[in-house]
Amino acid sequence: MGIISWIILGAIAGFLGSKIVNKTGQGLIMDVVLGIVGAIVGGVICSQLFGVGVTGLNISSLIVAVVGAVVVLWAYHQFSGRRTL
Repeated sequence: MGIISWIILGAIAGFLGSKIVNKTGQGLIMDVVLGIVGAIVGGVICSQLFGVGVTGLNISSLIVAVVGAVVVLWAYHQFSGRRTL
């Protein structure tokens, strides 16, 4: 995937992940960064478990990225002391 695709996927995953984890966003930049990290984490986890990771800008990759973003956001809140769920 190209950098623009990662940014778009990260923005969407970060936004959705923020809404799932704590109902408010972290801000546009932080949502995108945590979403991109989440997409990478989700891709690694899913590729290890199921043999399929983030393959492009599609629904299955978005689901993987959102799951990864939720994991990353949860961990971010645990380490930063912010309240989640």
